[in-house]
Amino acid sequence: MDQNLSDAGAERAVLSALFQYGIEAYVEVSDIIDSETFGSTNNQVLYTCVEKVIEGNQKVDIPSILSAASQLGHSDRVESKQELQYIKSLFEFPVSKENIVSFALQIKKYEFARRIKKLTTKIHKDMDDVTGGESIDEIVSMLEEPVMDFLREDDGGERPRKIGEEASEYLEFLQENRCDIIGVPTGFGRYDQAIGGGLRRKCVDLIAARPKVGKSVFADNVAINAASGGVPVLVLDTEMSKEDHLNRILANLSGVPINEVATGQFAEDDDKNQRVHEAVSKIEEIPYSYVSVAGKPFEQILNIIKRWIIQEVKLDENGKTNECLVIYDYLKLMSSGSITNNIQEYQALGFQITNLHNLAVKYDFPCLSFVQLNRDGITKESTDAVSGSDRLIWLCTSFSIFKSKSPEELAEDGPGAGNRKLVPIVSRHGAGLDDGNYINMRMHGEIAKLEELRTRNEFRTQPVGDTGLIDDKELVNVNESIENGTEEDQTAPWE
Repeated sequence: MDQNLSDAGAERAVLSALFQYGIEAYVEVSDIIDSETFGSTNNQVLYTCVEKVIEGNQKVDIPSILSAASQLGHSDRVESKQELQYIKSLFEFPVSKENIVSFALQIKKYEFARRIKKLTTKIHKDMDDVTGGESIDEIVSMLEEPVMDFLREDDGGERPRKIGEEASEYLEFLQENRCDIIGVPTGFGRYDQAIGGGLRRKCVDLIAARPKVGKSVFADNVAINAASGGVPVLVLDTEMSKEDHLNRILANLSGVPINEVATGQFAEDDDKNQRVHEAVSKIEEIPYSYVSVAGKPFEQILNIIKRWIIQEVKLDENGKTNECLVIYDYLKLMSSGSITNNIQEYQALGFQITNLHNLAVKYDFPCLSFVQLNRDGITKESTDAVSGSDRLIWLCTSFSIFKSKSPEELAEDGPGAGNRKLVPIVSRHGAGLDDGNYINMRMHGEIAKLEELRTRNEFRTQPVGDTGLIDDKELVNVNESIENGTEEDQTAPWE
């Protein structure tokens, strides 16, 4: 340990916070430091031990640390009397969880300095070996090459490689792991096809909508569809309560109106009572996780996602994140005028989408997020309909608009074509839809259920019996409910 290029107090504070606060502290610093950040070899060992305990979803205590040390082959380093006393002191050292990031950054600076010192020492040694027979370019390269390697490593360690490298192995993997859809299915087949095969890993797909149109119902329907297929789903909500979501999900799964669920009136009808209890049983079985993030700093929201992936989703035997889906409802936007007058809000929007995208890439998960349309979105169906949209479009994988149909569209499309439309605008992986075409959707407001119908062009060109991805019986049921006057376009219960 280089005493001049380390901070023993800061290292102790970081380890103490990890030992005392576990996963809560780990998600704060895991993107900043690793074992090499510590100047002390023993502290490096302790960090690897606590990391193994946390990622194994265990409680951090002395027995778990000793067990991790044994599994990692470090028992001889941690079981001495002196080291055990040090470990015990870490659990008692007074440190605030709020200060762990500043201590982590402190020791990170020293790690950087040690690496530079090591680099310059090597360069100095190489210069001592100069014989005079070298050219000027060769001598300069003794400085340039190690410095460039250092900078490239610090930028993530990625080096350009030939695109064909390992292509055969990749092809073999695809042949052995065939699938019908690349990403996580949303339950809306036409939408999945338009954006290129569902919600893909390392990607953020965006859906924009005006207030009270039903973006939260859209989010819940995707969550239910994915979780019912066994995919762990995390819904992060910025506005509603858990009870509101639970009422919607129970209504969605049981077919009992939201108001009857929320007021308990379902219990007066034996059939509805049974259906609601069956819905509860299903909810208890599916891997649907929910958290309200209203008022929380965005950095804390990102940590919630990291914690969920580390503790709940976990990695497979190859170190890859298991299949999962994160739904974020929603990114906050403002009008173009307020962006001009208040650049800080616009910068905050850029921070959100940038960091959400980077997190999806680093932890290898798909993310579906929602944004609000500005007033232009009432008539416009382009990327301009979202205020400050440039950064959103740069970083999202697909961008779609979800909106209520205009009276003209309702009259032109007919009652069987639903009351909402989904318009894929931008898609990096999919073909999208032709200009003027859109996916017809029907919002069953009172039970918070969203149904995908045929596209606008399909309704115009295909026979009634040829419904493509939607089952004929479902379309008949929708038409019957409209004809009987039972299908209402209610707003308040589901947004």
